[in-house]
Formats: sequence, C-alpha cells, structure tokens
Amino acid sequence: MRLSVLDQAPVTSGNTAEGALKKAEELAVLADGLGYSRMWMAEHHGGHTFASSAPEVTAARLAAKTERIRIGTGGVMMMHYSPLKLAEVFKTLSAFTPGRIDFGVGRAPGGDTSAMYALSEGRQLMLHNMYDKLSVTMQLLRDQVPEDELYATNAAAPTGVALPEVWLLGSSGNSALQAAQMGVGYSFAQFFNGAMSIDILDHYRDNFQPSPFMEKPEINVSYMVTTAETKEEAEYEALPQDIFRLMMSKGRITQVMTPEEAQNVSLTEIDRMAIQEGRKIHLVGAVKDIAARLQEEQAHYGFQEAMICSIPHTQEKRLEVYRLLARELL
Repeated sequence: MRLSVLDQAPVTSGNTAEGALKKAEELAVLADGLGYSRMWMAEHHGGHTFASSAPEVTAARLAAKTERIRIGTGGVMMMHYSPLKLAEVFKTLSAFTPGRIDFGVGRAPGGDTSAMYALSEGRQLMLHNMYDKLSVTMQLLRDQVPEDELYATNAAAPTGVALPEVWLLGSSGNSALQAAQMGVGYSFAQFFNGAMSIDILDHYRDNFQPSPFMEKPEINVSYMVTTAETKEEAEYEALPQDIFRLMMSKGRITQVMTPEEAQNVSLTEIDRMAIQEGRKIHLVGAVKDIAARLQEEQAHYGFQEAMICSIPHTQEKRLEVYRLLARELL
C-alpha cells in the first residue's frame, strides 16, 4: 500500500500558528525520507485552530524543502478562486518542481458562512458551477483555449510546463462520477463521515476516462489516525482529538488540548457515547492493529493509497505516528 500525508497545520493548545507551519515543514521532510508518496495541505479559513489557510503557498515551501515526495493541496477550495488564477498558481508550482505537484481541489468552503462571504467580498456566492470551473482550469493547465469567452483570450502563464496531477476530493460519493469522466484522481475523505462504500469507488473505476492528467483510475482514502506501540498509549493520545470533535459537533471550535487536560474533562454518558460513535472515523489503537485495519480496508475497497491525518497534541507524538506506520506498511 502507498502511504501519504494530509496535514491541516493544527494549532494545538499552547502552540502558535507560526510554529504549526514550521511543523508542517518538519513533517514533510520526515515523510520524504520515510518513503511516503505525497503530502497535501488542507484549506481552512476563519479560525485559530488550523494555520493552513493558503495551502498552495505552503506547498511551494514544502516542495522546496523536499526531494522526492509529491506535494500538493487536499484541497484548494474552488469556489473562492478564478480558474485562471488556479491554473497560474499550479503551473508555477509545477515549473519549479516538475513531476511532483498535485492539484487537489474540493467543492467545500473550508470555513463558515462568514468566511465564505468575506472571501467573496460580499458578492453572491456561485456554488452551481464547480465542475465547469474545474474543467476550465484543466484546459488552462494544458495551454488550451477554453470555450468560455471569459477565459478564451487569456493564456495561463507560465506555459509549456509539466502537468500536475489533478485530484477531486469527495466525502459522500457525489463527485465520483465527475472525477471519473474528467479523468482525474478521486480522493475520498473517510475521516469526514465514514460513508465510503465499494459502490462509490466502483462507480468511479467503471466510468473512468483516461486523460492527460491521469492514465488510469487512482483512489486515495484519507483517514484520521492516532496510533502508538500500545493500545493504551494510543488511547491516551487520542482523547484530545475525540474531545475536539465532540466540541465541534456542539458548535464549539477549540484547540486540541493536552492529554493531561483531556483526562480531567468531565464527560457525560451521552458525550462518551458520541466519542465512541466518532471512533468509526477516528482509527485508534496499537500500530500493528491499525496497520492490519488499513490493509484489510485496502483489500476490501480496492484503493491504492491511504492518506493519513494525525493530530496528537505534540509534534513529537505526531511524527511518531508517521514513523510507526511507515515501519509497518512501507
């Protein structure tokens, strides 16, 4: 199985946003050396919990600091940007680092309604044309002239550069057919809602049409993972993330606390039930058990690559998660 990294540059309690971005760089260098296939930065707006608001900028930094691993976005949120700008940004990245750039895009806002309107400067949001926008962007990436008159007289510079890989993100299966027909990779966010099914992935595989961006269907699946040598240690490190998700479900966005702080949080029986339910999309356990679970899911669903998002409180524990998984699976 291929392993990859999804990072949100989390700002855990007692830490800074500047430090979170530097830790993303440290993680990229480690993943590059361990043999991970790619590292993507997510896009989040309007909060203090994640520092990854400009993933394409961070990607430039990470690509410059690594040697082999593919670097990209997981993903750029299309609704906020012009196809011309998207094409120019990723062609520039690909010109600097040919053959190692991923253009991963999503249809979500990456923030709440307030952030959405701030990013659009108060203008009416255009949510109906996401796939058209991606199609135009892909034409511009190929130095083609789009049919849309708005872009027909504007070449996306720089021209004549290596194509990035294009990936469409999804969490419910709605985008699987679009990804297939466009000939791009399909990235399923299992850690969003755990709704992955063989039918969704087969729908993508069965309808895939090769393109200059991808010759054959490629699927990666993103998992939230907290692991350690023992189950007990993993449970200890996982509770802060469990509580973070619990608070988020209640509309309260907080930073990930320390394991010691988490142990002292008073939880109701309903809270504990909600945390247990959340474990369907948060894999927690000893590394050998987690590795076996990922291998079982790969065999069952037939994807090529597991993309790991892990947010223990400390950087030391976070890096250890990726080291342990590499030891077992790479």
